Amino acid sequence: MSSPLNDAPTHVKLAVDLILLLEQNEVANEDVLAALEIVQNDFRQKLANAQKEQKT
Repeated sequence: MSSPLNDAPTHVKLAVDLILLLEQNEVANEDVLAALEIVQNDFRQKLANAQKEQKT
């Protein structure tokens, strides 16, 4: 019997893994949210740069 997570999209699996990691390490909610904002900004910039490179 397979878990529904096995069939989940990659981004959902990654989110679950990150949640488990952060909870197991008892990272404060405020710190998690601040870190995720930095990560999100970083990856948005990387995505924008990659899209620019594809157009040139």
